[in-house]
Amino acid sequence: MRAGSTHSDVAVVGGGIIGLVTAWRAAQRGLSTTVIDPEPGGGAARVAAGMLAAVTELHYGEEALLALNLASSARYPDFVAELEGASGQETGYRSCGTLAVALDADDRAHLRELHALQQRCGLESQWLTGRECRRLEPMLAPSVRGGLRVDADHQTDPRRLATALLLACERAGVVFRRAAAAELTVERGRAAGVRLDDGTRAEAGQTVLAAGSWTSRLAGVPEGLLPPVRPVKGQVLRLRMPQRDGRYGPFLSRTVRAVVRGGSVYLVPRANGELVIGATSEELGWDTTVTAGGVYELLRDAHELAPGVTELPLTETSAGLRPATPDNAPVIGPTALPDLRLAAGHYRNGVLLTPVTGDAMGELLATGELPEVARAFTPERFGGDEAAGRPVQVPYGSEQSKHGEPQERSA
Repeated sequence: MRAGSTHSDVAVVGGGIIGLVTAWRAAQRGLSTTVIDPEPGGGAARVAAGMLAAVTELHYGEEALLALNLASSARYPDFVAELEGASGQETGYRSCGTLAVALDADDRAHLRELHALQQRCGLESQWLTGRECRRLEPMLAPSVRGGLRVDADHQTDPRRLATALLLACERAGVVFRRAAAAELTVERGRAAGVRLDDGTRAEAGQTVLAAGSWTSRLAGVPEGLLPPVRPVKGQVLRLRMPQRDGRYGPFLSRTVRAVVRGGSVYLVPRANGELVIGATSEELGWDTTVTAGGVYELLRDAHELAPGVTELPLTETSAGLRPATPDNAPVIGPTALPDLRLAAGHYRNGVLLTPVTGDAMGELLATGELPEVARAFTPERFGGDEAAGRPVQVPYGSEQSKHGEPQERSA
């Protein structure tokens, strides 16, 4: 072992919620595990709203992803109970349901189509009139024309979730290397860990790339091995709901979402009095600037949905990057390079898919077998020699390096 390097059974590149849940499950299986990230517990989870929306996030052509989302949603109550017990930290999980509403005739027609698709997929959702929507949520605008009540779509607080996973990992013996991963190391035709930006090595029997939008930017990965994972910017606002008699509210009792002028907006009320409004969707590369236009659009659309929102204190504005793939589904499983695994590309469902991803990666790392529920999401679905599982040619007995552009952050 080189000076300054460490060795473990598993090295996880990326300390967001997907990397942390992978590390936690690996450690529970008795594997010595290292997480490489300069700021573990950060990443997209710091910005995400935490909607667990398997039903209301349904899109045409994503039936396979729906099955994975539903499987993970079903795991959530037990997952939360286990995680909170292991960490001693609450996750902010609320089984409060979701209300998706329409504000004009076009939105109403779109929502009707979504309802029909949900029914064809065997999902439970209830159509409500505008009056029935306002009876459930009196703060909604009089212009609401109808909506879908989905009691199975819940929420959690991603920031608390990340903190809980961080503590659970520490208690399970996971080691944290608080540095950026600079380069994958390949030795004797297999992934052997990563070189860090401080010059040291994290050597490992298996290496997991779970760095969100940065996954495909890691240097040293053989050409064409990884599917494209691109960043999609989202701006989010946080407000403070009123407090009365020691409790927050009344404002909203559940997540409310809508399409306004073709753009999606959602309002997620937390039990601690925070109201999250999001989110824009912008293809702007690696830009994470909070813009006046983004803030304006979110407040404008939220005001049309619930006019009283503009009376609330604005406490935070932020922007993050969702890791998207060409088919909007995650990449989970082995690659054609021996001992290199992927857990990335979760796009808008990262928080929802945390339990099922952790279970799948834990099984893969411990046994070499990927559970059936995740087999449709391996890299091979994107085609190409490497993704299809054909051997990747690398120099035997030597390290292979492919230096990329300078990175602000590798994990």
